[in-house]
Amino acid sequence: MKCFECAAELKVVRENRRYKECGLPNVVLRNIEVRRCPRCGAEDVVIPRLEDLHRLLAAVLLRKPGRLASPEVRFLRKSLGWSAEGFAGHMGVARETVSRWENGHEQMSPVAERLLRLAVAHETPVQGYHVRELAAIAKGESAPLQVTARLAESRAGRQRGRPRPTAAAAAGSHSWELAQAV
Repeated sequence: MKCFECAAELKVVRENRRYKECGLPNVVLRNIEVRRCPRCGAEDVVIPRLEDLHRLLAAVLLRKPGRLASPEVRFLRKSLGWSAEGFAGHMGVARETVSRWENGHEQMSPVAERLLRLAVAHETPVQGYHVRELAAIAKGESAPLQVTARLAESRAGRQRGRPRPTAAAAAGSHSWELAQAV
């Protein structure tokens, strides 16, 4: 391989490297490939399966027994793919509060921290559930939800000319459908 800076042949070595680029201060990658130019000193660090590494780091943070530090909050937010503004909306706080959490000026409440850890644990960056809906929940009055559901026959059970299934078989040919939720 050639150096991008000076076109000299790169020397490939394996070494332990601190992974500062992830935003967490104490992550060390062991036996990682580093391509170094002997002429100009340029380096290229090869980190295979980066997404898997970030999932592993997030899993380690979820199991951390103590409270999350500000760089850890930022890392977990980014692992969800949330902007700071989106994170604020999902957590029901002001954008400035997120900034204080991530810059170490204020610690997350235990409830907010549990919510963040749960979101990361399920790796579900809330999709199909708009931030405005979350805000409306916080402002709305508490009222019982009224749900109507119906047992729908599957397509296999609807075919004409077929004998009616037994009770055990009929249970497998039906599924619940939401008729209305108000």
